[in-house]
Amino acid sequence: MPELPEVETTRRGIAPYIEGQGIIDVLVRQPKLRWPVPESLSRTLTGLSIRCVSRRGKYLLFETEAGTLIVHLGMSGSLRIHQRAPQPGKHDHLDFMFTDGIMLRFNDPRRFGAVLWTSAPVMEHSLLKHLGPEPLLPSFNGELLHELSRHRNIPVKSFIMDSHVVVGVGNIYANEALFMAGILPTRPVGNISLTRYQKLAECVRVILQDAINQGGTTLRDFVNESGKPGYFQQQLRVYGRKGLPCMVCGQPLTEIRLSNRSTVFCRHCQR
Repeated sequence: MPELPEVETTRRGIAPYIEGQGIIDVLVRQPKLRWPVPESLSRTLTGLSIRCVSRRGKYLLFETEAGTLIVHLGMSGSLRIHQRAPQPGKHDHLDFMFTDGIMLRFNDPRRFGAVLWTSAPVMEHSLLKHLGPEPLLPSFNGELLHELSRHRNIPVKSFIMDSHVVVGVGNIYANEALFMAGILPTRPVGNISLTRYQKLAECVRVILQDAINQGGTTLRDFVNESGKPGYFQQQLRVYGRKGLPCMVCGQPLTEIRLSNRSTVFCRHCQR
C-alpha cells in the first residue's frame, strides 16, 4: 500500500511536469473507485491550470484557480507521466491531458483509490480537516506524542499509526521507527517517558526521510511516477524478517499480530 514516502515520491516526480500546465482534457474510463469520480470532472477541469501539487498525509492535492483535485492512491494505485500515451490497460482508469502533450495516468488495480474535486478550501474537506500533523514538520515532536498519550493504554505502534496523532506512519515505517527507537511496539503509550518519545519522533522522521530518499518501499506493486520501484525495502531492519537474526544483537526477530497488522521486533533490543 502506498504510504507517505511513496506518495511524496510520486508528488516530487509528477510536479515538475504538470505545474503551470493547462488541462485540455480528462478521460474517465472507470468512475467506480472508493468513492465515485464526479460526473462533471472533465467539464470542471478542462481549461484550468495546475498551480501546484502538494501533499497532505497520503492525499495528493492538485491546486487550480477554481479549486483542488484530491487524489488518493488507495491500496495499489499509481500516477504515471507519459509523453507518448501508450494504449490503456485494464486498470488505467483516468487520463489527464495537458497543453504541452504530457499525460498523467491514474492506474488502480484494486480500485480503493479516489479522485475527488472541491471548490471549497481544501483543508476544510472532511477527509483532511481532522488529520494530525505532518511527521516531517516541526509541529510533530516528542512533546506532542507525550501529551497525546497521557492516560491512554493502547500499544504504541497503534498510537503512532493513528492519523489523528500523526499522518503517514504506515505499518512498515512504524515497525522500523520503533526498532530504531528501541521501543517495544506493544508497550502502552501512557507508560513511555517524554525522553523516549522525543527519540521516537526523531526516528519516525529519519525513517520516513530515508524512505523518501530511496523512492519508497517496493512491497507487492508500488511503483513511482515513471513505473520504477522504490528501494527502501533493501534497508528494512525488522519488517518482513520474522525469525531472522536481529542486525544489532543477533537474536531471532519475533512477529506477532497487532491490530491485525504484522508486527516484527527484537525482544532484546526493544523494551
